[in-house]
Amino acid sequence: MARTRRGPVVWWTVVLAMTAGCAGTGGDGRGAATPGASHAVPDERPDYTGVPKWTPRTTQEARGEVRTRPDGERIQVRYKGWSTKDFSAFRTYAYDDTRPGLPVQKVTMPPGLAGDPREGRKLFLSRQIGPCTGCHLIPGDDVWPAGSVGPDLSTIGDRNLPDAYLYQQIHDIRTVFPQSAMPAWGTAGILKPEQIAHLVAFLQTLRGPLPPEKDPDRNPFTRKKPVGFGDNLDPTNNPAVLLAESAEGLWSAKGPAGKSCADCHRGGVEMAMRGVATRYPRYVKAYKRVMSIEDFLTVHAPETTGREMPAQSADNLDMTMLVKMQSNGMPVAVDLASPEARAALARGKASFLRRVGQRNHACADCHTPEKGANKFLGGRLLGDVGDGLTKHFPTWRTSQTQVWDMRKRMQWCMTPLGANMLPADAIEYAELELYLTSFDQGKPISVPGIRH
Repeated sequence: MARTRRGPVVWWTVVLAMTAGCAGTGGDGRGAATPGASHAVPDERPDYTGVPKWTPRTTQEARGEVRTRPDGERIQVRYKGWSTKDFSAFRTYAYDDTRPGLPVQKVTMPPGLAGDPREGRKLFLSRQIGPCTGCHLIPGDDVWPAGSVGPDLSTIGDRNLPDAYLYQQIHDIRTVFPQSAMPAWGTAGILKPEQIAHLVAFLQTLRGPLPPEKDPDRNPFTRKKPVGFGDNLDPTNNPAVLLAESAEGLWSAKGPAGKSCADCHRGGVEMAMRGVATRYPRYVKAYKRVMSIEDFLTVHAPETTGREMPAQSADNLDMTMLVKMQSNGMPVAVDLASPEARAALARGKASFLRRVGQRNHACADCHTPEKGANKFLGGRLLGDVGDGLTKHFPTWRTSQTQVWDMRKRMQWCMTPLGANMLPADAIEYAELELYLTSFDQGKPISVPGIRH
């Protein structure tokens, strides 16, 4: 039986930005800004006709199964400590999910609906809903950590905007700013009319002059940016290095079929696997799909050694890190030119720009400079896809005390966005990972990484 490591998951409900009027993606990604004008990925329309069906080969908690409890409640099975809320009502990244995104909804503020500023402030800070402070700065020593993805609202009341205008922006900002990344709180059913009225009343109280800041780090516009977590390849600093090295025993151990990895890959893992990771993810003809090393191990290990290595198992993650470490310092060199790669890249790019879930977000909303990249989402600095996001995965997450690969990171993003996650080895995630990896082309691999 494959090992599965477990660890605590600390949940902070993530919400994206009020980026009124900025460039970004529409409901289907058309008309969106393409990250990196000189990027080598072709601008082609995605073709989904040749994508094969795939049976998940993952641990049970990584499959994204939706079940019905005896009491009739539908849940999605996720990792230990994660929410089990089912978001089947909202579209996902699945290629066969052809539902449209949330419709744009223009409303009128109900006459006589008066809000309570005190209730509005509670809602603004509520982690069960947003919090709005994840993107917007407002006054208050209790506002920590505030984000900078959206505009500073500390004195928005001084603008004397009509209540009806603010009400519409909160209900569905897309009627005013079609490309905004801010969720359509009312259209999505997250906020009720009276709650929006409370928020409007609160925003109207935010006026200057503002008191001096006691702590410059409270303000995301003056906060120091994080500088990293030390040497990621130092085993005394990064526990994942020891986990990767422990897989050397697995490399030499014979499986149920009487063979080991070492029997076919001669010269030791250091010689046999040198440079292999630079080419992944890649299209694998035998399986007619793009695969990461993690994906490939789920089929290659049982076919050759008889040992199961399901995605997200400890054996799979440790072996992936061991293989990737043999390419450390070598430049990423994935195939971007073959017909299969070009088709997969087009689909991966479309996924990057596709809005999903109850909050109607796309990857591009967080990870392009036109939107959230290099800004704070709460206390977390959002990465820029143009800088490369993949070359350090799998990575040790200090906040989780676990190794996460890119797929688990993708799955983690889904739940706070209000979308059901796909299986960890889904083709959709593999092609999205290939698209992300294309931004790392030519950059040196450094695995395992270490991040918060």
